[in-house]
Amino acid sequence: MPQRYSEDDIIARVFAPIAGPAALGLKDDAALLAPESAPLVVTTDMVVAGVHFFADDDPSLIAKKALRVNLSDLAAKGAEPIGFLLGLALPADWTNAWLDAFAAGLAEDARAYGAPLIGGDTAATPGPLTISITALGRTRRFVPRTGAKPGDAVFVSGPIGDAALGLALRRDSALSQRLSDNARDYLIGRYLLPQPRVDLSAWLCANASAAMDISDGLAGDLAKLCRASGVSAVVDLASVPLSAAAREAIAIDPALFETAITGGDDYEILIAVGSEAPPAAPACRIGDFMAGSAPPIFLDGHKKPVFFKKLSFQHF
Repeated sequence: MPQRYSEDDIIARVFAPIAGPAALGLKDDAALLAPESAPLVVTTDMVVAGVHFFADDDPSLIAKKALRVNLSDLAAKGAEPIGFLLGLALPADWTNAWLDAFAAGLAEDARAYGAPLIGGDTAATPGPLTISITALGRTRRFVPRTGAKPGDAVFVSGPIGDAALGLALRRDSALSQRLSDNARDYLIGRYLLPQPRVDLSAWLCANASAAMDISDGLAGDLAKLCRASGVSAVVDLASVPLSAAAREAIAIDPALFETAITGGDDYEILIAVGSEAPPAAPACRIGDFMAGSAPPIFLDGHKKPVFFKKLSFQHF
């Protein structure tokens, strides 16, 4: 039986050949439309019960996560949100109370981020709850995934691995019980409710050579950015920022460090920036881009290469 396409194969072999110019070869997380007034950035992300969240999660948090993962893509492109479209496929067991709570969470974030609902569609599904959001934004300069250059520095916008560790705690009650209450609540909260780095949009627009949000794991997403830009990179793992809660979890189980570096749902921003750019707090430099086509190199505190079993989350 022939091996099925991987997630990257589906994008590059199946859909990229039929995409229009605005899709940028499907090498980025957003499309770029250019009306006369200002470039319009468009992005779509889908979240599915049992894959991106637990079916019994608070519906208001599910709604916020669905919107925020799209706002994260806009932020990484240097764009400010102007609205979104909602596609909602509801399973047979939905209730009015669930839908009211979902809508309340969505409305709260729509107001907070200045991203009103502008349309969409609903449908019944025999499968799990599925939410698709298409977000639109405006930018003065689109920050591509393809612009990293040898000599640029590798930055991340904040702590890495919190959400992946939060998911690990949801799945492993024994591990969860070994953490302090504060650390457990913080990590699970970061999994349930990402914080899109919209505060960095203007800085990225003015200074970044390339950027993308970290949705599938730092290691794998850096590899994607390198392939798109035609460069390689070297990363000092000791420089990767970790929260106090993540450090507590990793101290209990050192194997969780790999989970933090390769796990998804961070929604921090991975940035390529030249040495002349002004610093942007709280972004942290973790390495450098260099010439070549080899996968990124990850070094431990003794400058020895570290190899991971897999670089990131893959749907297929």
